[in-house]
Amino acid sequence: MSNWLKRKTRIEKLERKYSELMKKSFKIALRDKEESEKVQKEAYRVFDEIKYLTLQKADK
Repeated sequence: MSNWLKRKTRIEKLERKYSELMKKSFKIALRDKEESEKVQKEAYRVFDEIKYLTLQKADK
């Protein structure tokens, strides 16, 4: 019940942002490939940050 009261961690926020960027990239790809690639690069940058934070958390 109190799940919606729980604050999201930074990793959860980044995962959501990554998902939204990938969806946006897919939709844009139907019209403009170059713009889609820009959005996809941003998504990959977010994914790299997720990997870094996950590995950093695993080291603790």
